[in-house]
Amino acid sequence: MHLQQRDNQIYLPQNPADLFNSNNIVKICAPMVRYSKLAFRNLVRKYGCDLCYTPMIVAADFIKSAKARDSEFTTNQGDQPLIVQFASKDAKVLADAAQLVCPFAGGIDLNCGCPQRWAMSEGYGACLINQPELVQDMVKQVRSRVENERFSVSIKIRIHADIARTVDLCQKAQAAGVSWITVHGRLTEERHQPVHYDAIKVIKDSLSIPVVANGDIKTLEEAESIHQITGADGVMAARGLLANPAMFAGYEETPTSCIQDWVDIALEHGTPFTCFHHHLMYMMERITSKQEKRVFNVLSSTSAVLDYLRDYCEV
Repeated sequence: MHLQQRDNQIYLPQNPADLFNSNNIVKICAPMVRYSKLAFRNLVRKYGCDLCYTPMIVAADFIKSAKARDSEFTTNQGDQPLIVQFASKDAKVLADAAQLVCPFAGGIDLNCGCPQRWAMSEGYGACLINQPELVQDMVKQVRSRVENERFSVSIKIRIHADIARTVDLCQKAQAAGVSWITVHGRLTEERHQPVHYDAIKVIKDSLSIPVVANGDIKTLEEAESIHQITGADGVMAARGLLANPAMFAGYEETPTSCIQDWVDIALEHGTPFTCFHHHLMYMMERITSKQEKRVFNVLSSTSAVLDYLRDYCEV
């Protein structure tokens, strides 16, 4: 695993569960394949994001391969509090992975919501919402194997058409010792349909642990509205943060300062060009014309991107 240490401070991961002890809504960056990596997490933390997740990591690969650990998990002293999200279908494997990251992160999250076909076929992701006893066992094993009591164990789920089944799953996870539950308010087969915020409220009202609302949150105003509608203790954003990493700071669109910060952070971290460029394409989607996008989106080098930004954005 790659720990970027820039000073001589002792590395002590923060406890993410502490965030839920205040009356303030917790603002969270979702786990995003390819995108919620260290450089982007550092960026959104500058703009009001309280908690960040790594991209989903397959736990079985993570514990078998040092190469996988080094490529998939990088953090540093400022990358806190941090949750490492795992895909797993085996309690021992998940507990092994949790023990590996415990010295470097505040907690782990079990992905029970990914609807992608490959994940479901492997027994990962959203198919786990139909196996509450297995989820319960995985949470219990992590709890028993990780000695740090302040290490959080959370799950991220989708909902059933019969919300009583989701409530049963959540109550079993709560009894097993889960720290909080993130609810993406859509069914497994739903993609762009409206989010069922009423279902998130039912789940929140059925539990005593914190609940995080997820799904189609694109502005700070929307986050606050969904907090009021659902009673959720936190809100998690994915595409909204990709389009505007400063949304939790109250910006309606990506400010120039955020673009400059991304350039500085990405170059400092040696972010590969494709990732560096794609993030900028998302950030500039709302603030550039069709003609400008046609030019910018086909740029093929870091130097060309930097030249464009100097000319068009005064970055």
